[in-house]
Amino acid sequence: MRPLSSRLPYSAIVDRPPLKLPQGGRLAVWTIVNVEEWSIERAMPRTVLPPPYGQPLLPDLPNWSWHEYGMRVGFWRLAETLARFGIKATFAVNGSVCRSYPRIAGAARDAGWEFMGHGFVQRPMHHVEDQPGAIRDTIEAIREFTGRAPRGWESPGLTETADTIDHLAAAGIEYVADWVVDDQPCRIETASGQIVSVPYTVEMNDIAMMALQHHPSEEWLRRGVDQFDRLYAEGERITRVMAVSVHPYIMGAPHRIGYLEKLYKHITARPGVMLWTGEQILDWYVAQAR
Repeated sequence: MRPLSSRLPYSAIVDRPPLKLPQGGRLAVWTIVNVEEWSIERAMPRTVLPPPYGQPLLPDLPNWSWHEYGMRVGFWRLAETLARFGIKATFAVNGSVCRSYPRIAGAARDAGWEFMGHGFVQRPMHHVEDQPGAIRDTIEAIREFTGRAPRGWESPGLTETADTIDHLAAAGIEYVADWVVDDQPCRIETASGQIVSVPYTVEMNDIAMMALQHHPSEEWLRRGVDQFDRLYAEGERITRVMAVSVHPYIMGAPHRIGYLEKLYKHITARPGVMLWTGEQILDWYVAQAR
């Protein structure tokens, strides 16, 4: 079993050969919509209400319902916003969602979004007894629903054991979003050859910002503008990638969705911005870095 730290050679972004976006572009922005299935029979991965007396209770109806609101309502706000700005998202989806929530998966497919594997069910990879089987089941569920296998993978909670990346590469996954190490894609060594890390984010991720750090809704716009403006300015010299990661039950809430709309209005007002999916970034990088 190879240590994770040995899989990714160090590389300073200022020392690399230049990566050029089409038409003199500066920055690629990809949007990831994370759709997960939470089982009411299990403890919730995240909570908005602590349990009475501090003891977990099952079924956890209020916190399960908080998530389910996103599936019934919040997702459709996100989909409408993305359509308004002409953005095709990368749909990070539990394989089980294709069967449990076909209305949502169908809307993502019909909108032309890219499907990215996000585990078969929402649980850390460390708790999955048969990782190759879960990866295979996720790929097959997406292939059956969309007609094509996913090329990318985001582990639930960005979790990987020391050999998860080997299992992903062996299953044919071409890129991952778990390694939040860079503003440009980079290559990770596996037992089956190299796999590409496409820059993901814990900074512009509504789980971290809203559910864990408990910032007010307007922080999304302030931080998003600051993140974009800096990367856009730096992109004049060194091309960058910006990720925007959202969840229906968080960013799809009525008091937050307007700030997402304002962020996209700011982003789309600038020239030289590629609104791409993860696989578009992958293909661009592989063609550039040959």
